[in-house]
Amino acid sequence: MAFEVRTQGGTHVFDSFECAIHRLAPICEHCGCKIVGHGVQVGPRFYCCAHCAQASGVQPGVSERLVDRV
Repeated sequence: MAFEVRTQGGTHVFDSFECAIHRLAPICEHCGCKIVGHGVQVGPRFYCCAHCAQASGVQPGVSERLVDRV
C-alpha cells in the first residue's frame, strides 16, 4: 500500500512512514538526528530542540525566545 508525498515541487512514493522520514525529514544542524516532530527553525537552519539551537550558538536575542514545541 504505497502513498505519495508531494513537497517542494517533487513527488515521492513510499511504502512506509519510516522510509519517508529517512528520505525527507530535516536533519538537526547540531546533533545530526532526523527531526521527526516540530523541532526549532532559526532562519534556514533546523534543530531538533531548543537546547541544540542554543548549543549551536544561535544569537542571544533569538535564543531567549526559543522553546520546544510540545
